[in-house]
Amino acid sequence: MSDSKARTFDLSPKPTRRQVIGRLAGAAAVAGLGLPVFAQAKTLRIGATFDNSSVEKANGTGLFLGSSAYFNALNRAGGINGTKVELVMADDQFKPDLAKANALSFAADSAMLAILHPLGTRQTAEVSDAVPGMAVVGPNTGTVSLRKKANPNTFWVRANYDQEIDKLIATAAVLGQSRIGIVYSNDPLGQSLLAGYKAALARAKLEPAVVASTPGTTSMEVEPAARQIAEASPQIVIIGLAGTAPAFVKALRAAGGKSSCYGLSITAGSLSAMGDLAHGLGFAMVVPSPYATKFEIVRRYQADMIANGTKEFSLPSLEGYMDAAVLAEGLRRAGPAPTRASVLAGLERIEAYDLGGVKINFGKTNREGNQFVDVAVISTNGRLVS
Repeated sequence: MSDSKARTFDLSPKPTRRQVIGRLAGAAAVAGLGLPVFAQAKTLRIGATFDNSSVEKANGTGLFLGSSAYFNALNRAGGINGTKVELVMADDQFKPDLAKANALSFAADSAMLAILHPLGTRQTAEVSDAVPGMAVVGPNTGTVSLRKKANPNTFWVRANYDQEIDKLIATAAVLGQSRIGIVYSNDPLGQSLLAGYKAALARAKLEPAVVASTPGTTSMEVEPAARQIAEASPQIVIIGLAGTAPAFVKALRAAGGKSSCYGLSITAGSLSAMGDLAHGLGFAMVVPSPYATKFEIVRRYQADMIANGTKEFSLPSLEGYMDAAVLAEGLRRAGPAPTRASVLAGLERIEAYDLGGVKINFGKTNREGNQFVDVAVISTNGRLVS
């Protein structure tokens, strides 16, 4: 693998000595009947490469908390067709080359069936291209250009950024706000966001109020863009940033900028780092609020997170939970002895599937399974209001 270390998470309680003896005795009895015993020993292995130590750590660890909680609960209930799921994590430090190396290492393990929620635009591109025979489920990016590529192994569980920006601008229009600016990172992710922003404004018959950029997704050089936005003083600035969003908002306020801030879904992982600066911030959500218990998927998520020892709920962890649930459904439909090819076929057969209040719809040619987008605001007391 790369310089990053892979960790295998044992997602079930350690058996007692009595349980081990009982299982061995049971296996011996089955062997005496001439029946196969391999099912008792195998697990379904899933790889996850994401940032666990760099600028996008908040999003990465959030995703993994949710997917781990889902698979822990699944294993407690007996797994998939009686087989447990083993989740293997590798830290890519938000570096595309390390994400690719991790994916290739996963692919070299013949027992590894799929890769779950890679994080980042370039990281997802590298991962999807590196493992064409493996399913890549729930990439944490909404970049439209990636979805236009011919990557039949990649199954998207979140809406795209164009849909998010459309929703944010429509919300602003309802509130009578027409002077809307944007700050974006000058890289493939940011260029995609800028194109979506301009197209959405054109549909709304509006002109850009101000357009500012930072040098890149991970660059902390945000002050020049913050000053540019502050001087233009738009009513709303759409923040097309993720891990660097807290630094930008702080710089904007320090420069005297009073614009309302609307973030994309990728901004959500940084909310806790903003502290009081997050109050009043609006942002797009590609999953329901993690507190919206009117959704069955949210009720299951909360219960499984608590059972996993986590009482703090978040949008990234709910997204990771939903990604895992979609992959698990693909594993179920892959048959009693899943292979990489049958997992791909199983995911294709997910059509009009109710995940618990959110519909997932793939098919032979469709890979964008979900168009859910909502808008939420952080209230003055720090609560999420949707």
